[in-house]
Amino acid sequence: MAYTATFVVDAPERAEIDAQQGLLLLEFGVDWCPHCQLAQPLLERALQDYPALRHLKVEDGPGRRLGRSFRIKLWPSLLLIKDGQELERLVRPTTEAEIAAALARLAAA
Repeated sequence: MAYTATFVVDAPERAEIDAQQGLLLLEFGVDWCPHCQLAQPLLERALQDYPALRHLKVEDGPGRRLGRSFRIKLWPSLLLIKDGQELERLVRPTTEAEIAAALARLAAA
């Protein structure tokens, strides 16, 4: 799946994420967040090596149940999920290498 430029407002239910088979990069944030904006080109470049990886960008904030269910506190938060189970979490990543290493670990899982 190609890199997604914007956060989706209509997030799936937690049960859908938990039932997801395969690999998933679940990203929480908002378009106006400066930390999220800085992470976008890093993510885009790192994800080029994983075109089949499902990447779901979910808008987070008050009243957003999916983010609360994962106890998201800071943006962006990247959750690396395999078969519905969170394997790793990156909070406010600042380098492409950091993201690429986490994606490699996810792909190897």
